[in-house]
Amino acid sequence: MDGGFPKGTLILVFGSPLAGLEWMARQFWEAEEGNRGAYLILDDEPGPGMTDAGEVPPGSLPALFSGSRIVIDSISSLLQRSDLNVTLECIHVLKKDIKSRGANAMMTLYSGVHTPVEETRIMRAADVVIELRVVILQNMIERQVVIYKIRDSAVPGRVVPFIITDKGIELSTTSRVV
Repeated sequence: MDGGFPKGTLILVFGSPLAGLEWMARQFWEAEEGNRGAYLILDDEPGPGMTDAGEVPPGSLPALFSGSRIVIDSISSLLQRSDLNVTLECIHVLKKDIKSRGANAMMTLYSGVHTPVEETRIMRAADVVIELRVVILQNMIERQVVIYKIRDSAVPGRVVPFIITDKGIELSTTSRVV
């Protein structure tokens, strides 16, 4: 990303629950030491410093938006417990908040759970759209990252393999020659 995401950016990361979405979200949240911001977890046990937002009404979520990095894990859970318009309203409030404060936010979305219309509307609302894929190649599992959208920037034209380590996600730095 040539130095990171511009301030005021709303990032959507989507893919299979086994692709590493939570690892990417956690790395994003922990990127600045001492200034984590809010990690709102809606569908799992919260880890240290995270906020259990599973029972928080959608209209009350904006009160929890704080710090320079906000994570909503997952927007899929919010969409399943409310309708698309309520979810989009929450996303638009988040976008307005981060733009006004120069913060960044990341949302996770599980693919294959929602209708194509719901996925499309949420992707359109995001400034950056990233997919994490899991590809099975004979007897190997390969994970890949694809960047589809970066508002006001060029999109890289390649799929980049990555691995999940005990420290998080590491992108492959080598290219294959065939």
